[in-house]
Amino acid sequence: MSEWLVLTIAMAAACAVVLTIVVINHRRVDRRLGEDDDPTQTPDVMEYMTMMIGVIYAIVLGLAIAGVWEARGGAQDTVRHEAQALHEISERVEVYPPAVRERIREDAEAYARHVVTEEWAHMAEHGELTDRGTELLAKLRRSVTDYRPADDHEGQAYQPLVDQVAVVDDARGARGESAEATMPGVVWFGLITGALVTVGLIFTLQIRRTFRELLLAGLFSALIAFLLFLIWVFDAPFGRGISATASPFTDLFPQIGG
Repeated sequence: MSEWLVLTIAMAAACAVVLTIVVINHRRVDRRLGEDDDPTQTPDVMEYMTMMIGVIYAIVLGLAIAGVWEARGGAQDTVRHEAQALHEISERVEVYPPAVRERIREDAEAYARHVVTEEWAHMAEHGELTDRGTELLAKLRRSVTDYRPADDHEGQAYQPLVDQVAVVDDARGARGESAEATMPGVVWFGLITGALVTVGLIFTLQIRRTFRELLLAGLFSALIAFLLFLIWVFDAPFGRGISATASPFTDLFPQIGG
């Protein structure tokens, strides 16, 4: 059973239960009170319901914004960890022979350049990593692991280098997972439906066409639209305007900045 079918059944069941209880209670009151029943003497729940719906939707919007903002910050931290681990590899190979050292540094720089110049745009457009980036990382791993330390000093640097390659690989995987949108479709359905219901409730309050009331209604609708747009922008950490950047790579590898 799909999540949409479950959602539809749950919403329909909730509405049916509430309406059934209201109808039964209304008939019971009519039979008991008859003509003595005066609806004007009962509390008007319309304003209360309107207020509660607005409060609930505001809470949902706040949670959604906090969630996508946290995902965006997590994506940026992942990029920073990946770039820092790659930089550590380039620095720690200083104890290796010149030929090995240069080969590993060239592989690390080639991987960083590919991430900045090609893979970043590919992630933004397709929401996934490139095969070429995977190949370059595998090449870097082989360059690090295939070398046999010649003495104890090189041996002490070997395992930390292998560990840093693992950190790069792990951060790369996390970056690939963050490349896609973080908000499920059912959440967007709830946000948009809630926005329509909340704005629609304006008309239940018998809004007049005075300038002040029209201005407030327009500003309220514009605010909800802005908040939904903000969620949409943050929902793709690597794909839209306010997104994670590749600056950690260009800061630690300035030679690829151009």
